[in-house]
Amino acid sequence: MKEILLFMMESCPHCKLARRFQDELLAEHPEWKNIPFKMVDERVEKALADSYDYYYVPTYYVDGVKVHEGHAESEDVERVFRIAMGELAAV
Repeated sequence: MKEILLFMMESCPHCKLARRFQDELLAEHPEWKNIPFKMVDERVEKALADSYDYYYVPTYYVDGVKVHEGHAESEDVERVFRIAMGELAAV
């Protein structure tokens, strides 16, 4: 399993939607709960956020590779988790 890093902001509606999709997917796939996951509020952890190359939130990284940036649908969040599980390649 690879680590997922999510850059977000508490006030971002797209981030809230992505987190809702994430919660739904974790309920459907309890085995994904073991994936190492870190959520970073870019306003709180500014130095960490500034060390990564992205512009829009939410942005997902898997093992240091950016795999999604900006508005995310359920399919996008699912893809992130499948990449972390090694089921898909990070293209």
